[in-house]
Amino acid sequence: MQHFFHKISSKVSYIVGTPYAFLLAFLTIVVWAFTGPVFHYSDTWQLVINTSTTIVTFLMVFLIQNTQNRDGKELHLKLDELIRTSRARNSFLDLDDVSDAELQLLDQEFHHLYEKQQASESMRKLHAKLKAEHERRHA
Repeated sequence: MQHFFHKISSKVSYIVGTPYAFLLAFLTIVVWAFTGPVFHYSDTWQLVINTSTTIVTFLMVFLIQNTQNRDGKELHLKLDELIRTSRARNSFLDLDDVSDAELQLLDQEFHHLYEKQQASESMRKLHAKLKAEHERRHA
């Protein structure tokens, strides 16, 4: 059952993400709008589009969520493999089980490392400029 659902959800998600699917949805709305005068803009005429869009939206939520969950899991597994085979911290392999507060601390740590690197690069550039200016003046 899961394999079947995965195959269907992947295909439907792919098809729905194409410009042709958007065009079909757009044309459906246009046809519905143009039939308004024919049906005297009745409650039934409005109910047709409301019910149709609600059913399609309800089903699409499950299909798209399944595809996103699978894609996310695949991405995390690939990143886990890269972490495992590199010099990165292997403790990052289990981030799924940490709290939001712990994730916030890691985010702050990386932000601090980034700022430190930026400052270090700025200082290197400044020293290089000063050295070049010093050599130019003494040449």
